[in-house]
Amino acid sequence: MESKLIFLLHIGLILLVANIGGVISRKFKQPAVLGQILAGIILGIGIIEKTETIEHIAEIGVIFLMFIAGLETDVNELKASGKSSSLIALGGVITPLLLVAGGMYFITKDLLLSIFMGVISTATSVSISVQTLRELGHLRTKQGIGILGAAIIDDIVGIVLLTIVTGMIKPGAENSLFIVVGKILAFFIVTIVVGFLIIKVLCRFSEKIHLEDKIVTYAIVSCFIFAFLSEELGVAAITGAYFCGVVFSMTSFNRKLTHEIHRISAAMFTPVFFIGIGLGVDLISAFKALGVGLILVVLGALGKVIGCGLGARFSGFVRREAIQIGIGMIPRAEVAIIIANLGVAMGVITKKEMAAVIFMVLMTTLITPPLLKWSFKDSNQTVES
Repeated sequence: MESKLIFLLHIGLILLVANIGGVISRKFKQPAVLGQILAGIILGIGIIEKTETIEHIAEIGVIFLMFIAGLETDVNELKASGKSSSLIALGGVITPLLLVAGGMYFITKDLLLSIFMGVISTATSVSISVQTLRELGHLRTKQGIGILGAAIIDDIVGIVLLTIVTGMIKPGAENSLFIVVGKILAFFIVTIVVGFLIIKVLCRFSEKIHLEDKIVTYAIVSCFIFAFLSEELGVAAITGAYFCGVVFSMTSFNRKLTHEIHRISAAMFTPVFFIGIGLGVDLISAFKALGVGLILVVLGALGKVIGCGLGARFSGFVRREAIQIGIGMIPRAEVAIIIANLGVAMGVITKKEMAAVIFMVLMTTLITPPLLKWSFKDSNQTVES
């Protein structure tokens, strides 16, 4: 009984502190997400531990966040951005990979370690950018669409790269690349088929089964199924949630779902996610690995801004828009930590490099919201958030 009560107090405290952190952040004209992450870091200093339950709630938060991003996506714009998103993602993978791997090799002279750290630096996590763009009212701009599209491709390329590097390390893993590619193709086939079925069923039976009253529940169930399937097929759960949102964006319930799910998410799940990022930061370990961490932060961030920016420029974006896209692709989060954990387990990297990755996650998470705000300053575009 006592543990349950403590758990409830922890969640209540997290929600309260997230709200206060967001308010203070806005007072300083910064996105609320920045204040929530900083509040999480403060809570993590001996006040609250990041338990498995908090992690599960946080996972639902990021899934809802990407589901809402999908709901707010214009499918025609997403189709039109296919070429540009591919170029942005390609630049955003190759450039940080080369810069970070080169920087690490200059220091360590260890080729395998350097390549692995380069792969870690390619893993973008745009959930921070998505929330910031929503707050600024720019998620539905062509830059926002470009970032979302590029992040999806970036995620897939990152998985393939990780598989290649793992194959270099683990004997007998030569065939794993083909398995991964097959799973990714299966995911997109399932997404397209199931997506069309959902739209067809909703259009045909909405009046007969009084769907208006139940659509939010059905949408959430669908979102969780998509997220689960995508994770099982080797694609991040947030990618499945995003595509599920895209499917429902093509229905007549789009506005209702966006409003209702945003209310549910913002009341509890999303704040826990951003506080959870802060709770997961070990400041002592992160600052012990300051040297390697700075290489990851500086070269990794420059790699995303330059690589994604060049990809955007080649796609027809003006310089300012290209910079905005590059900044939006800077954050690293759970994917980078997962890859680093795998590296530690395989003996490729040490706990020192693991701490450096955590430092990179912390710094890229903190610098992105104010940089995005700065990049959109005085922008003439106003978009419905």
